[in-house]
Formats: sequence, C-alpha cells, structure tokens
Amino acid sequence: MKIVILKERRPHETRVAATPETVKKLKGLGAEVIIEAEAGLAASYTDQAYVDAGASIAPDAASAVAAGDIVFKIQRPMSADEGLDEIGLLRSGQTLMSPLGALTNRGVVQALAEKGVTSFALELIPRITRAQSMDILSSQANLGGYKAVLVAANTFGRILPQMMTPAGTLAPARAFIMGVGVAGLQAIATARRLGAVVTATDVRPATKEQVQSLGGKFVAVEDEEFKAAETAGGYAKEMSAEYRAKQATLVAEHIKLQDIVVTTALIPGRKAPVLVTEEMVKTMKPGSVIVDMAVEQGGNCPLSEYGRVVQKYGVKIVGPANLPAELPTDASALFSRNLLNFITPMVDKETKALKIDLGDEVVKGTLVTQGGQIVHPALTPNPGQN
Repeated sequence: MKIVILKERRPHETRVAATPETVKKLKGLGAEVIIEAEAGLAASYTDQAYVDAGASIAPDAASAVAAGDIVFKIQRPMSADEGLDEIGLLRSGQTLMSPLGALTNRGVVQALAEKGVTSFALELIPRITRAQSMDILSSQANLGGYKAVLVAANTFGRILPQMMTPAGTLAPARAFIMGVGVAGLQAIATARRLGAVVTATDVRPATKEQVQSLGGKFVAVEDEEFKAAETAGGYAKEMSAEYRAKQATLVAEHIKLQDIVVTTALIPGRKAPVLVTEEMVKTMKPGSVIVDMAVEQGGNCPLSEYGRVVQKYGVKIVGPANLPAELPTDASALFSRNLLNFITPMVDKETKALKIDLGDEVVKGTLVTQGGQIVHPALTPNPGQN
C-alpha cells in the first residue's frame, strides 16, 4: 500500500494532507508514503522532516501519482482547464481520499468514475460518534471560526474589550455571530476571550444552551418551527419563508447595534442562505465589520466578494478565501489526523492492504465512485447505479 501526498495548487491553499507525525503513523499501518517535493513547505513542513519520518520524496506530481495506490488531498483534484491536470494523472484502480464537493461538483465525480478511480468524498463523512475524529469539516471549521474573529478584530478600527484608561473608558465592541455550528461556537469563544459583548443566532434550538454556556446571548424567533429546525445529522434545516421573514425582522433590529458580524451559515450541497441583506448593511454603524465565512458558497451577505475586503455604506465586508489555510501548520495537522483516522479502519491487519467494507456506515457515507460507476445514493437515480 503506497500513499501519495500531493502539493496543493489551487489559489489560496497552503495546507498539506499529511505531516511528519502522520507519516510515521501511516508507516506503522504498513504503508509506504511518497510526498511530492515541497508539498508541505507552505505549512512549514520541510521535505527533510518528511524524510526523517520515513517518507520518500518524488520530484513532481506525475511521478508521485505514478508510484502510488492511494492519493490524499486537501482540495478536489484539478482538471486540465484549471492548470495541472491532476485527474488526468490518476489511473484506473487507484483510490482518492479528498474533499470533492461531490454534491455540487458533478463533473469531477463523473471524471473520476470514467477514469476508474475509487474515490471517497471526505466532506460527506457522517456525523456519528465513531466518525468525529475523521470529520474534516469540523476540524477546519473550528480553526476558521477562530481566525474569522481575528480577521474581524484586525479590520475593525477599535479595540474589542472594555478598557479603562486615565483618558477615559473605552466601551467594549459588540460582536454578533450568525450560525452556531462548530465555526460559530469557536467564533463566540474567541470573541468573548478578546473582550467583546457577544450575541449569536441559529435556527437550531439545541444551540441556545451552547451559546449561553460560552457567555453569549441567544437571539432568535423561538416558535414551533424553530423547535423542529434540525436534521437527524445535526445540520440546520431550510426554514419556511414565513419563519425567515420573522427572523430577518428580529435580526435587522439587532444588527443595527453591532460592531462586528461573523456569518457562518451553510447548508450542505446548497447555496448559502442570505442572512445579512443589503438593507441591513445600510443600517449598520460606520466602521463596523462583516466577515462572511460562507462567501465561497455564494455568501450569507450578497455584498461580500470572494477573497476581497470591500467597503459598502461605510461597512467593511470581508470575504475570506480560505480561513483554515491562513493557519496552515495547525490546519494541516488536524486534517491529516482526520485522514489517518479515516483510513486506519480500512487497512487489513494481515495483508496491510486497503480493504473497503461496503457495509461500514462511514464507507457508505463517503464512497462516491467505484468500478467505473458513481455509487453514492445522493448522486444516483437509484443507489448503486450510475
């Protein structure tokens, strides 16, 4: 079993899918590990560190892929029109373990099936207790929520905590976190540690107690629809137009008083819901800041722009391209441990080869292509058929 780690080439990406720590553990599973030259450099992991951990270094992506059976990636593979044709480098019988954005990037999934690649979409790991240590979305969102508040604080023209000085007292900033998943909870905790007065909102009733436990105040329309607004997998349901209107009215009044707004709301496989409208932005105080963590999926604010900071109506709106990649050393460490935990149960203890158990809940949830077919039920008219 030969595992390949490629250098990530998409814009704004600095992470790497294995660290020297996980290389040692992969070797302990019986794997050989091949690292493309300089794959970890942007995350402060040198080729020599990988060699010291027992990996071999391939000079380029083509030779790395040619030598391997399994490919680990941080981002979905690129096609020829995006730069290096990473999909073209893959061959039939190889296995790819990577986030694919499978529900929205059907072309990538189809191309992998046509190549005969067995692929796992890591963003589809089920939210069950056993899979928590494999959950790349949670590990990266945790860091993203932390970084979002630091970006907001750096963009904001005032301090966050209350400060008493001989020249007078400076009032604390007000921070409003919209969406209380993993990223939102970390944003609340970080904003609180920095001294802001924090409020938060979410459509899932279970989050109210979580917000309060972190010292924040919960803001939501708490009607009957709100009480049933969570899927079995722990995601937010899409709410009715009536509820959205009531919630928008409440938020519109609340947002006028805020200095910092961090939006984190995403629905898997769907365009991000609009939480902060242009009309709301117009009512915000001059100098206030919005950090839109959902900008890559259309944005929670229609005025945000991917990878840019724009100023509208006196408000600075940040559309960060890849927040976890701004913390590449730690983000890579967590992601690579997720991958290690994902592959470990699949390695046969006797043969040290990959053994895919189609009866395993984690495998069923993430396996997208196999045997030249698209096999994930969410991507096929009938489960198991292309």
